[in-house]
Amino acid sequence: MKKIVIFASGSGSNALNLIQYFNQGSAAKVVSVFSNKKEAGVVQKAIDNQVDVVCFNRHDFYQSSNVIDMVNSYQPDIIVLAGFLWLVPENFIQAFDGLIINLHPSLLPKFGGKGMYGHHVHEAVLAASEQETGITVHLVNAEFDKGEVIYQDRFQIHDNDNLESVEEKIHQLEHKGLPIAVERFLKL
Repeated sequence: MKKIVIFASGSGSNALNLIQYFNQGSAAKVVSVFSNKKEAGVVQKAIDNQVDVVCFNRHDFYQSSNVIDMVNSYQPDIIVLAGFLWLVPENFIQAFDGLIINLHPSLLPKFGGKGMYGHHVHEAVLAASEQETGITVHLVNAEFDKGEVIYQDRFQIHDNDNLESVEEKIHQLEHKGLPIAVERFLKL
């Protein structure tokens, strides 16, 4: 069985989607959720679904090997950043080289980088009068949103679309596409 570790900082809708998608079968399973916010919605969602939760602080992530050691204890086949907002440190990337993927709510390379997350991305897309937008799943490297693209899906932006409708369409693509990207990565 392939082991999935998720890193998340927010409500956890994408983490919950992965948990529910994979934890019903036997080919892969979400074995842990790591969060830098104890009060994040993702923490309770993982607990409610009998998935281990590990909360950590900035020191554990950036100034020690504590998080690396904790992740290693799960022997993951993939680490999925699903709404995780911190830049991943170089030592973590080296420890799990080629195993870390990130979900981003735009068609990279457009609208990526520091500060480009959530509604900030959608506002920028609309302000630029883009004709389409979508999601990207990419390998993680030392720069925000610069790793090799492994999956994209898109939709056309219509004249009547606004921030709320774009956000909703992005969430639908994320919930559909992230499990597909993980399956392809794990070759299930």
